[in-house]
Amino acid sequence: MTARTPTRARTALVIGGGIAGPVAAMALHKAGIEATVYEAYDATKRVGPSPGMTIAPNGQQALSAIDAADMVSEIGTPVTSTSLRSWTGRHLAGLTPPPDLPPTRFVWRADLHEAIDEEAARREIPIHRGKRLLDATDTGAGVTARFADGSLARADILIGADGLRSTVRPLIDPSAPTPHYGGTLTFTARVTETELPSTSGVLHQCLGKRAYMTYQIFDDGSAVWSVTLPHREPMTTAEARSVGPAAWLNRLTEAFTDDRTAATELLDSTPAPALLITGPTENMPPLGTWSRGRMTLIGDAAHATPPASGQGASLASESAVQLARCLRDLPPSKAFRAYESLRRPRVSRILKHATSTPTSTSAAARTASPKPAGPLTRALRDAVLPVATKVGAGSVWGTWQFDHRIDWDERVD
Repeated sequence: MTARTPTRARTALVIGGGIAGPVAAMALHKAGIEATVYEAYDATKRVGPSPGMTIAPNGQQALSAIDAADMVSEIGTPVTSTSLRSWTGRHLAGLTPPPDLPPTRFVWRADLHEAIDEEAARREIPIHRGKRLLDATDTGAGVTARFADGSLARADILIGADGLRSTVRPLIDPSAPTPHYGGTLTFTARVTETELPSTSGVLHQCLGKRAYMTYQIFDDGSAVWSVTLPHREPMTTAEARSVGPAAWLNRLTEAFTDDRTAATELLDSTPAPALLITGPTENMPPLGTWSRGRMTLIGDAAHATPPASGQGASLASESAVQLARCLRDLPPSKAFRAYESLRRPRVSRILKHATSTPTSTSAAARTASPKPAGPLTRALRDAVLPVATKVGAGSVWGTWQFDHRIDWDERVD
């Protein structure tokens, strides 16, 4: 008897309607696989760590591979470079992506979600909201998902794109690690009006004495900022929010009192209702596996990145496109192995780089620790960073990380 040839997936359940999930569904659609997205929150509640984000050149190139780059280019504001500054306001190091790549773009999260929804609708990709996953059963021939409202859904495969606190992750590996407190709290705000001059496309990262701030001021005087505040004792998001925005704005202002940057002026321009208390930073240890049977993970569910890396949405988009290519050309078990083989080395390198090399973004990530840097550490850091960047660390970082092109038409073996 001739052995039966394993069949390729034709339908998929995508759990998570943030960014990674719908992008994966679009990529699967282009690959000829019918994908349906299920999001836990209803249409009136959008969740996310900040009101805005950046999409790096590599993320835009991943979207371009599935004909979706216009979603970002049409709504995004170019970020021409990144400037790392000390608490004194001194420019320490900068990062400018290679000129032959699309510029990093800042996008408001609400605008991006709207653009994603419109593009998914144009491609006739269903997105069902208010569908919180409880569990899923892998029958060997397909997967059945059960939701909190009692409904069921079935498909050939299931993809977990449900973020750092993924429900799908423990279904794949019950012993998978869980996020742990990173020692800092984060806050962000969209400010509609400031008296500060535009940063002319430059994203500023300020290594303050007691806290770390990232901000960009736009040509119309509006701005976006985020602060990472060291906090030794673990605090949940609910506990942090119970303190209240007005009290936190006072604490943040105190943290930046000695700094000679725009931090205090931005905080003074922020009304209490505009403050988004995003809660604790959480670190996620590497996972032993991203896949089991007919289920796999993408985005933060598989490989969470430090917020300061600026690569969360971009890496998730890369993984979504590569997974779709693998499923297009291979049956699920082989496709998932190929997907991990394609993605793990790059993801691991970026995660390692984000915490080990003297570039602007990684320095910011290391600064976001429970204990602020002391005078000696600050002086050493401020002396080393300009030299390290000048000898080539910044240019090398930009080239290999940003210039990552996916050939959609290349066959996956």
